[in-house]
Amino acid sequence: MNRKVISVFGGTGFVGRNLVNRLAISGAEIRVAARNFEVASLLKTSGDVGQIVPIQTDVTDIAQVANAVDGASEVINLAGILYPSGQQTFKSVHIEAARNVAQASAAAGVKRLVHISALGADLNSPSEYATSKAMGEKAVLENFKEAVIFRPSVIFGAEDSFFNTFASLMRFMPFMPVFGAPAIPNFSFDRQGGGLINFFGNGGCRFQPVFVCDITKAIIQALESIESMGLIYELGGPRIYSFKEIIELIYTVTGRKRVLIPIPYSVASVQAMFLQKLPKPLLTVDQVKLMQVDNIVSGIVPGFKELGISAKPAEAVLPTYLNRFRKSKHPNAQKAEG
Repeated sequence: MNRKVISVFGGTGFVGRNLVNRLAISGAEIRVAARNFEVASLLKTSGDVGQIVPIQTDVTDIAQVANAVDGASEVINLAGILYPSGQQTFKSVHIEAARNVAQASAAAGVKRLVHISALGADLNSPSEYATSKAMGEKAVLENFKEAVIFRPSVIFGAEDSFFNTFASLMRFMPFMPVFGAPAIPNFSFDRQGGGLINFFGNGGCRFQPVFVCDITKAIIQALESIESMGLIYELGGPRIYSFKEIIELIYTVTGRKRVLIPIPYSVASVQAMFLQKLPKPLLTVDQVKLMQVDNIVSGIVPGFKELGISAKPAEAVLPTYLNRFRKSKHPNAQKAEG
């Protein structure tokens, strides 16, 4: 009996590694199509001998993509970038690569295609990231009309680049920025006639963090469900947090209290002009544009509920991997860390 073949593009990334581990349980042959063959090869230990097959693939090369999907019954495209780097641009990865995967999958007779986009994908967005994600969705549906598209909010988990980054910065920085604070603080009076100054407004952009394992569950559910074919899903966790609340949540988990500094978007844009020049940018101008729109589900399209999945809140998971950033209780260590 022939083993089912599933091709995964972007399988060496954060979501990809978690997905390959889960897919391996099914006994299917998993093709990990990635630019870096050596990194993809490390995933062989996720399955039985010969079950995980790394294939060196440039998703912008239609011939290489066609080779990776040949004979596959299911294809998952996780390829995406947070910022341009070298030849990897938003256009090449989010649009051209998405079109290549959809075209090759249709030509190969693939039964199921799942494409991972992003919450906030919008053709009219001022953010190039958001517009390229929306154009990628359009390219996928034009070439594979029964594809399932997922738009997740910020994804968290043991290897994420969101909560881990902020928790790491807290080890060295005496303050933390809150992006999206009002340019002019809000002033009001309390019942006793005293003045109140709100430097943070509503706390900045709102997020709906989603657990990586819930994302992989959703992908597998989509592969097995006929009802999901051709639909777009917005995936967000059970709770909405402002940017300020995100930072405060990390405070709670790590025990590292830091001074909050309100940063209006206008100031953040100037800072980003310099930060985006780093080899691994901490912030880009395009990301500042993206943050000016809340990253939460609209409630108009299906989500976890329709997939029968109860998403986990960030509070239930963060302590399992952010505890390593906790301030040591050893007296000498406290003096050293401040």
